[in-house]
Amino acid sequence: MDYSLLRMQSSGVCEQDNQDIQATLGGDGEAYRRIVHRYQQLIARRMWRFTRDRGQLEEMVADVFVEAYTSLRRYGGRAPFVHWLNTIATRVGYRFWKRRRQLEHEVPLQDWDAPAAVDSDPLEAAEAGERVHLLMAQLPPRDRLVLTLIYLEGLSVAQTAKQTGWSRSMVKVQAHRARNKLKLLLEKVAP
Repeated sequence: MDYSLLRMQSSGVCEQDNQDIQATLGGDGEAYRRIVHRYQQLIARRMWRFTRDRGQLEEMVADVFVEAYTSLRRYGGRAPFVHWLNTIATRVGYRFWKRRRQLEHEVPLQDWDAPAAVDSDPLEAAEAGERVHLLMAQLPPRDRLVLTLIYLEGLSVAQTAKQTGWSRSMVKVQAHRARNKLKLLLEKVAP
């Protein structure tokens, strides 16, 4: 492939981008509309990798351009504008995936009462255990794995490392992070 030809072809776009960016920063709304028009299809193709729902796709494309507009002053011009825009698109898509995963695994709080202090009643202890399992189901698989091996199966850090193929320090770090995530989930459901 002739990269010099590609650079020459894209240099016109880069120059137009720079002019439109400067005009937008100066308050010219039409200049930003030109940027959106220039890159809307490209960003839509990128976002299609994150969702196949057309309504959601349109919303995500709009989110990319809104975020780009509000961050435009931070664009340094060290790389082509389209690269910067693609980075924003990827971040918007990743946040979408994270939100969707959270919504899919979220246990509605009204479905069960806040955990009570566990006393000698076996039924209450069983309910508390069930709540912990429901909360752990909301954690990423690596977090669930390390907590299950260490706290539910009673394995040591060394045994957990051997079971998972992780280093001991990785097990400790993963367990620490997983405990913190579980603690945050518990705080959401506690009164």
